[in-house]
Amino acid sequence: MKKIIIASKNPAKIKAVENAFSKVFPNEKFECEGVSVTSEVPDQPIGEKETLLGAENRVKNAKQSFEAHYWVGLEGGVAHNGNQLEAFAWMVIRSKEMYGKGRTGSFFLPPKVAELVKGGMELGHADDQVFGQSNSKQKGGAVGLLTNNLLTRTSYYEQALILALIPFINKEHYS
Repeated sequence: MKKIIIASKNPAKIKAVENAFSKVFPNEKFECEGVSVTSEVPDQPIGEKETLLGAENRVKNAKQSFEAHYWVGLEGGVAHNGNQLEAFAWMVIRSKEMYGKGRTGSFFLPPKVAELVKGGMELGHADDQVFGQSNSKQKGGAVGLLTNNLLTRTSYYEQALILALIPFINKEHYS
């Protein structure tokens, strides 16, 4: 059994990692453990670079503290796009030999949510306030709220995790 350290204790993120690894490696068994490590970026990363850095830092810090076959960092962020705020997330996966990264698609936040985030509020808290929810970031997230759960945070992250695993299933092209 291979061990995966997920640099988050968020149940939606842990489930996304479990789903992605089981789809990519259907004949292998994994033990997944969520851990708390710092991202070394603000709670609400702004921009592509800061968001990717948060995912990379989570992997780096998890790798320094926990023994595993794989370390996974997931970081949701937002970016200014004209006068709108675009939401997305970066996934980073490391093993002792390989590195992969993938990014989700993006979507635009409603003006009321964007205004709160631009004012310094973390996206999950802004969603809770606008949509009258509680702890939505550990459930369907903004994407779940805005798609009536056609996509959830878990399903949204799962695809990007599969993309991050491309080097691991195509080693001859990425070594």
